[in-house]
Amino acid sequence: MQIPGERLATHLTGELRPLYVVYGDDPLLVIEASDAIRAAARRQGFDERTVLTALAGFNWTQLHHAAGARSLFGGRTLIELRIPNGKPGREGGAALQDYAKHPSPDALLLVTLPELDWKDEKAAWLNALGNAGAVVKLNAPKLADLPAWIAARLRQQGQSADAEGLAFIAERVEGNLLAAHQEIQKLALLHPPGALTREAIREAVLDVARYDLDALRDAMLAGDVARFTRTLDGLRQEGEAPPLVLWALTEEIRALAQIHSGLANGQTLDGLLRDARVWGARQGLIKQALRRVGATGAAACLTHAARIDRLIKGIGNGNLWDEFLRLGLLVAAPATARR
Repeated sequence: MQIPGERLATHLTGELRPLYVVYGDDPLLVIEASDAIRAAARRQGFDERTVLTALAGFNWTQLHHAAGARSLFGGRTLIELRIPNGKPGREGGAALQDYAKHPSPDALLLVTLPELDWKDEKAAWLNALGNAGAVVKLNAPKLADLPAWIAARLRQQGQSADAEGLAFIAERVEGNLLAAHQEIQKLALLHPPGALTREAIREAVLDVARYDLDALRDAMLAGDVARFTRTLDGLRQEGEAPPLVLWALTEEIRALAQIHSGLANGQTLDGLLRDARVWGARQGLIKQALRRVGATGAAACLTHAARIDRLIKGIGNGNLWDEFLRLGLLVAAPATARR
């Protein structure tokens, strides 16, 4: 059984399933969904709690022991199984499938995981858990949808903001939902219910953007020049190592060049994406970039990347971070870079 994140609250008002699997690409959403399941379990008589963390060397018999242990007072138990790396391994997978066949009537199992790739989502152990219980996959809102997400959170605490104010918060948190959550809570502490002025928002919200290399690559492939520039500047100010920045950008550019070469030789795009190890949402970003950057452009980008590599090694003249910006613009906005 699959339960969309937005429908979890309604589901939890009814009869609970014997087990739940919660995972996603943002820790805040996983934490909140897990908290909601814990609260529903307490309301329905699961007043004891056992927490198991499956790290390296974990003894999977603990799961069955926890499920079989009965309280002296006859209470029911919520078993939380945390798998930090999202990979239970062969032994763990077998144990989870075995549990799914015979879930304990006196226990509710809550399995929490990080983001899973497409292979893990098709794993037999996850399918077995989903068939026996419910799987809740939580995806963070895309950057374009983040202002609406923030607006909904503000409404929950009786506040509102105009489009400019929402965009200001979204830009400052840069996709970090936990930071956004903290800033929204701070607004509730600093200001009464009602409409928030832009000045109040600007004074209260810190620049808590999470600048990272993945965000830089995504912005470049998506053609989001403003975000690419902002993220690159953040990485520069935070002292990110130039070789890592070059590696992150060049990895995407090589994929573009490799795919263009394969297309020229009559290979299929799907096969080339697979060969380049491009999966999931990244496929859409790569396809966008392929439409902007042709084979010649990709080759020019690789030449430019080689020049930056020489600058990093002290060969040649030029501002390293300016060259990173030019390289990114060759992919994000080729016409702008030429000008």
